Amino acid sequence: MKKTLFALLFLSAALLSNAQPPEGEAKPGEWYGEKVNPEGAVSLKDVVKKVHGGAEFPDVKVKAKVVEVCEKKGCWITLELENGETAMVKMKDYGFFLPLAAKGKTVVIDGEVKLKTTSVAELKHYAEDAKKSKEEIDAITEPKKEIRVMAKGITVVE
Repeated sequence: MKKTLFALLFLSAALLSNAQPPEGEAKPGEWYGEKVNPEGAVSLKDVVKKVHGGAEFPDVKVKAKVVEVCEKKGCWITLELENGETAMVKMKDYGFFLPLAAKGKTVVIDGEVKLKTTSVAELKHYAEDAKKSKEEIDAITEPKKEIRVMAKGITVVE
């Protein structure tokens, strides 16, 4: 019994250590996490302006273009804002992931949008996930205030 339990534990650990983003083409209409109806979604750029003004959005549907997908597992994405800035999206309860093919697609996300200060350690972690160079990772020395989206569900729309 102990050998079987140990073997299962070892196999689970091995599979998790080799985790990769899910396969898929991220075609319009496909969804990840909870299914999101795109109707009524507002531009993330409009929401961000209000968040910088102090507003909070605990439950909102936003539409934006995906700039980057975590190459390690697909467990986070970044969305396009203005002036080359991006918003970080994490999946609620680490409950779903996106395929790398989502990069460049327009999506509608149902979730929470807020302003957050991200620590240096967390920024370096994301840079490692994105397979940035050692020089780029070492250049991260300050925490960063950024727009954070906690997604319950994501639907590809374009």
